[in-house]
Amino acid sequence: MRLALFEPDIPQNAGALIRLAACMEVGLDIIGPCGFVLSDRDVKRVSLDYSEYSAVKEYESWQNFIETIETYENKVRIVLLTTKSTMSYVKFSFKRNDIILLGRESAGVPKYIHEVVKNKITIPMNSKVRSMNVANAAAMVLSEAMRQTDLLPKK
Repeated sequence: MRLALFEPDIPQNAGALIRLAACMEVGLDIIGPCGFVLSDRDVKRVSLDYSEYSAVKEYESWQNFIETIETYENKVRIVLLTTKSTMSYVKFSFKRNDIILLGRESAGVPKYIHEVVKNKITIPMNSKVRSMNVANAAAMVLSEAMRQTDLLPKK
């Protein structure tokens, strides 16, 4: 199980996701270009010293990311977390090799990604709001995915 963040533009969220990945023992793919430098002070401040416990991989572009995951021996499935889906994440059947894809904080993912990713999920929420913080959304969905697949870290 992995998280993937598409073209992040808020360093604090990337830092929070690095910390989440470390705590939950999952990898984090950061698909560029980023709107900041990953060594940014704000990323380090939020991720604390958890970077050494997380497996973060950086990709120059969506194409680079796709080409890389296609070479994995274990087939992976990309699951897009989006407000443009009607499938609730709690009703979705996760698999152990899923990559949960999170869109850019300011714009989600572009149309071409919506067109190629088959599995799309959403978090049911108040219809009067647009979306929630990407790190909070990731924590909710990752927790459910790991619960379903028995991947939650053992104490």
